[in-house]
Amino acid sequence: MQKRIVNIRGINIPCYSLNTLVVGSGIAGLNSALCLYEHGIKDVAVVTDHWGGGTSNNAGSDKQTYYKMSLSGDVLDSPENMAQDLFQGQCMHGDIALCEAVNSLRCFFNLVNNGVPFPHDQYGNFVGFKTDNDPLGRATSAGPLTSHLMFRCLGEEIKKKGIKIFDRHEVIALLEQEKNSQNQVIGAVALNKGQFAFDSMGFVLFNAVNVVLGTGGPAGMYKNSVYPQSQKGSTGLAFEIGAAGQNLTESQFGLASTKFRWNLSGTYQQVIPRYISTDEKGKDEREFLNDFFPSIHRLVNAIFLKGYEWPFDVKKIKNHGSSLIDILVFRETNQIGRRVFLDYTQNITKDKKTKKFDFSLLDKPAYEYLKKSQVLFGTPVQRMKQMNEPAYQLFKDYGIDLQKEPLEIGVCAQHNNGGLKANIWWESNVKHLFPVGEVCGTHGVRRPGGSSLNSCQVGGLRAAQFISKNYFYGPPQIDDFFLNIEDKVSSIIGFIKRISSRSESREFSLIQVFEEIKRRMSLFAAIIREKDTISLEKDKAWELYHYLKKEMMVNSPKELPNAFKCLDTCLTHALYLEALDEYLQKGGQSRGSFIVRNFQGKKPCKGLDDEWRYVCEDKDSFVQRKILELSINKKFEVTKRWMDVRPIPKRDFWFERVWKEFRENKIT
Repeated sequence: MQKRIVNIRGINIPCYSLNTLVVGSGIAGLNSALCLYEHGIKDVAVVTDHWGGGTSNNAGSDKQTYYKMSLSGDVLDSPENMAQDLFQGQCMHGDIALCEAVNSLRCFFNLVNNGVPFPHDQYGNFVGFKTDNDPLGRATSAGPLTSHLMFRCLGEEIKKKGIKIFDRHEVIALLEQEKNSQNQVIGAVALNKGQFAFDSMGFVLFNAVNVVLGTGGPAGMYKNSVYPQSQKGSTGLAFEIGAAGQNLTESQFGLASTKFRWNLSGTYQQVIPRYISTDEKGKDEREFLNDFFPSIHRLVNAIFLKGYEWPFDVKKIKNHGSSLIDILVFRETNQIGRRVFLDYTQNITKDKKTKKFDFSLLDKPAYEYLKKSQVLFGTPVQRMKQMNEPAYQLFKDYGIDLQKEPLEIGVCAQHNNGGLKANIWWESNVKHLFPVGEVCGTHGVRRPGGSSLNSCQVGGLRAAQFISKNYFYGPPQIDDFFLNIEDKVSSIIGFIKRISSRSESREFSLIQVFEEIKRRMSLFAAIIREKDTISLEKDKAWELYHYLKKEMMVNSPKELPNAFKCLDTCLTHALYLEALDEYLQKGGQSRGSFIVRNFQGKKPCKGLDDEWRYVCEDKDSFVQRKILELSINKKFEVTKRWMDVRPIPKRDFWFERVWKEFRENKIT
């Protein structure tokens, strides 16, 4: 990597030239950098706004899941079987599903070899369990902090290998050029958050052959969110240079704690806590779910199932299924205005006269699960401490003792199944741009729990393989790079000077803008969506974005990263609403993790208002057979394309033919 100072509009700017720039320090980006290094690309660097600040290092659940092919017992599994199960989630390309399945074990053992402590028995069997949308027990876990352990082990390897890390550098723009009538990324602009001043602005330029984008999902869009506060997302960086998004309609929502943000799946539900609601002051406690379930028997089994049917799923509502609980929590918190808690200190009671929990209320699968876990006794918290002590201890470490206090919860945005479009080598439609991890929209409508961790590792590997075979050469000379980027960087400098020189007497609040975006998405684009409302809010989102471009102001250089993040989030939410509007205009109904209001449909259960009526999307409908791609041009005109879902490829596995193609490098 070479460094040179360039001057643009009187500002001296350090410019680093290298083969590949990895943006983001989550486990997707870190694995990409390591795979590049192992494949011979040593001229690589990681740039991040906050080392360890992303979702990977700060998120988890009861036993955070990693999804891979089965490795123990007599379970019959294969890449084809796993690909088919991924593909059945609908609106996922079959060739991507096959890549994620085929490479799952290679990536899993890479993590094992790098020190992630996935459990195995004395014979070396890496045991598994069933997770949501998983038929074979492919899931494994290193505990509540699986992705944190992955971050720690991969991060240590990055540092051992001496890969350069630009910490506290906020990437504010990707740089591109048009070549052969196609956009191609050629670098990035960042702000060094440790060297702010209005005269130099903290600018840093990167002249790169490739950019791997691993900035996570658009976490800054939702108010009710389980994403860590430090995670915001940077999808808008790619949208701005013409990268296409796909499946932007598909986010995943689920029950999570709000005081300390954490997914409440698995053990947190399987120990069968009480669901209670209170008024704003914590008074007037009542077990509100009882009003909607026909019996305690149906209720306790729905709560248990919520453990491995954790995401809100419209397919799991009817007949008092587990996802009815999400609806009732959402209604209680977002519509009635009460607070909802999980109480682990007391059991749900069969009647008000006895405090003893009747385990005979459980259906056979739930009863056998708790029996094998040796927890047919006590209170929910006692069962948790016996079955999964780390799940209890995690909250205690953050000052919440589940033995003494209830846990406040909400229905929160948790994962983005959609994102940027990529091919089977994780390259975007913008050449040399490789989105990996949650920023990449490889998932369909629904996915097995933990498949996102596998996907981010596979994506990094595939990108590294392709780069090492095709884009391995050095960056252009600085003078040639300068000619391509001078106008773009000059425009950014002009924008900063403009928003920095406005009168301080004007009132402008970035915080208020973020709150408007979060309010809009949580009210209108979460688990309930409505055609007319989405269309109206989409227009308001674009109005806000263009207002920001004209009227934004900052009073301090330290506000500049937040200002650009605000623009990024605003553009992203406008495009997500564009996708939702297009989906609904095409007649799309309820699917995945959201309900589309339809007064011709059925109510989830008695006692709910007509506004909850819905119809599930038909599996053979237009929107189920197609994937919506969406992009913008330099005039911010939106292009929408409905693409056929690619099937799982049928391959000829004749060894000599594959070996010949491999030797002649015809596979990439």
